[in-house]
Amino acid sequence: MPVAAVLALGVTQIIGYGTLYYSFSILAPDMAAYFSWSGEWIFGAFSVALLIGGLAAPWLGALSDRIGAGRVMTIGSATAAAALVACAMAPGKATFVMALIAIEVAANLVQYGAAFALLVQLRPQVALRSITYLTLIAGFASTIFWPITATLHAYLSWQDVYLVFAALNLLVCLPLHAWLSRGEALRKAASPDAPVRTEGILSPELRFMGFMLMVAGFSLQSLVSSAVLVHMVPLLSGLGLGTSAALVGTLFGPSQVISRLINMTFGRNLQPLRLALIGATLLPVGVLVLVLTAPSVPGAMLFSVIFGMGNGLLSIVTGTLPLTLFGSEGYGKLQGKMMSARLIASAIAPFVLAFSMQWLGFIWSLSITAALGALAVLAFHAIDGLGCGARRLG
Repeated sequence: MPVAAVLALGVTQIIGYGTLYYSFSILAPDMAAYFSWSGEWIFGAFSVALLIGGLAAPWLGALSDRIGAGRVMTIGSATAAAALVACAMAPGKATFVMALIAIEVAANLVQYGAAFALLVQLRPQVALRSITYLTLIAGFASTIFWPITATLHAYLSWQDVYLVFAALNLLVCLPLHAWLSRGEALRKAASPDAPVRTEGILSPELRFMGFMLMVAGFSLQSLVSSAVLVHMVPLLSGLGLGTSAALVGTLFGPSQVISRLINMTFGRNLQPLRLALIGATLLPVGVLVLVLTAPSVPGAMLFSVIFGMGNGLLSIVTGTLPLTLFGSEGYGKLQGKMMSARLIASAIAPFVLAFSMQWLGFIWSLSITAALGALAVLAFHAIDGLGCGARRLG
């Protein structure tokens, strides 16, 4: 395993997710006040940015295959820094939204999809293990950057916080990505005629069906995860948990990390499809626990732990399952297509759940969400039944 590369990417992923994604929810109220927008409008703009970023993901993934993921991530760090500066200096609503879109397009250049592609391009033989370790490190992004953002915002305006974050992308992430890009170029120069590749376990005639099922499974998981996470605290409050809602929500982050630690320690020989099935099962089970036990605080705490563990495993298998099923060739483009579907689902889900809760109520909305999560389990079971063979899948 390329330990130095994994550690370097761990740092850049924490900064990338922390500055380009997790910080927004803390800064959004002041952004809304600055532009005289409601909270719904500012989050609506963010969802539009995520949606457009998702639409750009397939092209960006193909670019990783063509010029190398390291070079793409280097360009992405510079783009992210410029976009953050543009957002901080935006004079009006239109320019702010355009800068926000640029931030989310840049995010696709530097976050998991590109990082997984880089690990595959550096050492495809050990990429499964490298991806697992990377997701463990990057899992601390929210834990680190929520308090960092809140602390900075206590002394600085949201514009100044974004300028600080632009400096982090420019002065920390860009040099690390450039160094990784150089290592990638040196590896290619050392063996230009014999690139090392790994083969996928799906036969050519099953690849399209396998890909569609995999995208459906991951998209449904992202829909469930995004819908519940965005509305976590108001959802728990609406179910009668009152002031305990915020406490229950804090269990989610550590549960993600714990699931990755358990997998890294005890699940080394567990095939990615089996791990995908476990992660996909945990999400709807967690939601059902909440439905059946509300307004019990212990029940809500159990929900947060189960749901967090499922979400933690989702991050791992989105990197490892495509590599196992389809191999390393064209991996960047494959990741781009899959990330596009996931981001689109994540952008739409919060609005759908909000509408559902208003018209159907909390319990029915959560029940439908759990049913959608169960469909993801069926999608992964269908991949298992495509004739991959018990010997190769587990």
